[in-house]
Amino acid sequence: MQSKEHVMRRAIELARQGLGRTAPNPCVGAVLVRNKTIVAEGWHRAFGQAHAEIEALADARRKGIHLQECSLYVTLEPCNHEGKTPPCSRAIVDAGIPEVIIGCADPNPVAAGGIEFLRCHGVTVTVGILEQECRDLVADFLVWTQKKRPFVMVKLATTLDGKIATRTGHSAWISNEISRQKVHAMRAWSNGIMVGSGTFRQDNPSLTCRLENFTGPQPIALIVTTHLPEAPEKYTLLASRPRETIFLTTMAESISLRAEGLKELGVQVWGLPSGKHGLDLEQGLCRLFQECHCYYVLAEGGGRLSSSLYQQGLLDELHMFQAMKILGDEQGKAVFSGREVLFMDDAWPFRLLDHQFLDTDLYLRLRP
Repeated sequence: MQSKEHVMRRAIELARQGLGRTAPNPCVGAVLVRNKTIVAEGWHRAFGQAHAEIEALADARRKGIHLQECSLYVTLEPCNHEGKTPPCSRAIVDAGIPEVIIGCADPNPVAAGGIEFLRCHGVTVTVGILEQECRDLVADFLVWTQKKRPFVMVKLATTLDGKIATRTGHSAWISNEISRQKVHAMRAWSNGIMVGSGTFRQDNPSLTCRLENFTGPQPIALIVTTHLPEAPEKYTLLASRPRETIFLTTMAESISLRAEGLKELGVQVWGLPSGKHGLDLEQGLCRLFQECHCYYVLAEGGGRLSSSLYQQGLLDELHMFQAMKILGDEQGKAVFSGREVLFMDDAWPFRLLDHQFLDTDLYLRLRP
């Protein structure tokens, strides 16, 4: 016998397969159960394609399953509005599904109302099975709809003693090859990759996805710096893809001669006001969302950029790759930096969402 939680967990697994492809829609998974056995499945595969519920119904019909005998499990409240596709709530009623079990209600008022519609048409509805896990699935969707900016993921590779580089800035390589492949998989569905001035100058990165079968487009390169480069020709990024590069800098620097030289190459230079925790990155991210349709930003900068994102309320998810290594040098570069903290009560708390070993590395996915 499969519990409601067990079945919903399978729906969550299905939903995650759409990550990075459904934007600006949320990831959703759906499962049909008959006689306490999963008989059909579906998930929202990409924006503009069928929703998870429709996929599951189609899967059942292909198998010749009588839908009137099934219960539908879905991670998110079925939509109740006419968008790119017809409302799922109507499709469920038309299929004769007698019972629907929902992970969490839809936070988007435009699409909400499916629960009420189903109940008004005689469907038995249960809400709140693995609710937190299902809400975690749509955390990116909440950022897009409520904050009008990209979902920001911070990626950091660290030693056991919390160092991301030596005192000289050398960091190749802390993590192993499997971890680096996972990072490139994250780059594959990120729309932008953000680094700070130190990473840009020290590593001279290309900030591209280099998976063997990746066909693009490459993510936008975002460089956060208060001082634009003097000699752009020596940087790989500016030589190889200047039109896919944006510098986020001070208002004064954005109208400097250095900025004009970069703009002549095709680089965009955006001036931002400065605040208590550095440049006002929220303003830059909101512009990125509006003008470039950027839904995911992967921040791969150093400790100060990571701290600035957290302090500005812009760190949505933290991806830590912890190598089983110890540097043992207090002057090594810290995973987060720039604060003066006297009491442990002032430590930043995080909630663990997922963890796994990638050969010798420990991978942690966390949220504030």
